[in-house]
Amino acid sequence: MLLRLGPVGFRISARGSSGMDWQRLDSTWALAGEQDVFSAGWLSDHLSDASRERGGVAFEAFTTAAALAHRVPGKWIGLAVAANTFRHPAVLAKQATMIDIVTGGQFILGLGAGWHVGEHEAFGLDLPEPRERFDRYESALRVVAALFSEQARQPPGVTLDDPIYSLDRATNEPAPFTPAGPPIWLGGQRRRGMELIARYASGWPLPGNRAGDVAYFGDKRDQIRRVLETAGRNPRDFTFAAQVDCGADANTRRAALRVARHMQRAGADHVILGIPGAAAPDTLVAMAREVAQPLKESSETSND
Repeated sequence: MLLRLGPVGFRISARGSSGMDWQRLDSTWALAGEQDVFSAGWLSDHLSDASRERGGVAFEAFTTAAALAHRVPGKWIGLAVAANTFRHPAVLAKQATMIDIVTGGQFILGLGAGWHVGEHEAFGLDLPEPRERFDRYESALRVVAALFSEQARQPPGVTLDDPIYSLDRATNEPAPFTPAGPPIWLGGQRRRGMELIARYASGWPLPGNRAGDVAYFGDKRDQIRRVLETAGRNPRDFTFAAQVDCGADANTRRAALRVARHMQRAGADHVILGIPGAAAPDTLVAMAREVAQPLKESSETSND
């Protein structure tokens, strides 16, 4: 089912986190909560600055989402995307369930296979070679889907015989607010990722390292639509989200608006607008006024 997210969301870039601290993050989300133009706030999932090989500021995604939920009442909160390698999938499902409850069913669980080598090495986290990594990713999705199911809402629970992650009469209590659990968005880009999207996902976010790349977005959107059709799913019930960095000055915001409109014409249902951490919260209102509002108005005009 296509989520009615609204055309525009916001995020603070996960890259270049110098100067970011909790007070700045909290005040930015509080200010964003006052901007009606934003329908969603987005978080990344890193243990250090994603633009660096080692180190740098990062906020753990699930605890941060829970702490910030009260700042954006009535708006969606999404992760684009959580790293499967950071958590056991049963723990991840419980975390996602709790945020789904806290937000009254307005949480999007984005999940990826994991990728940042230095981040994993620094914290002693296993990052297998790609084939095994995707085996674990696929197994994790089976676990999450099982724990979001109706069967897991009460005893005797669900049993899953899986060579990597298994369940034995597991229940997910309290149950998610959303009947089938929070929507799952997957960040896949290649063959196996596409197959998992067709099976488990209701949305796809353009990766942050491809923010603003209209051609790449359009190409992947077309690929995913074909995969969905082959699987017997209606692509119109799937959400495609683009990402565009807005920078910190009027010139970069004007450029971002042009790119975001191209993203809409390329089929973006939702556009996530980002500002650098060093510019938050000062430039958020300008981004809302100069980029988000015109983008929302153009989306509404095209839908008339």
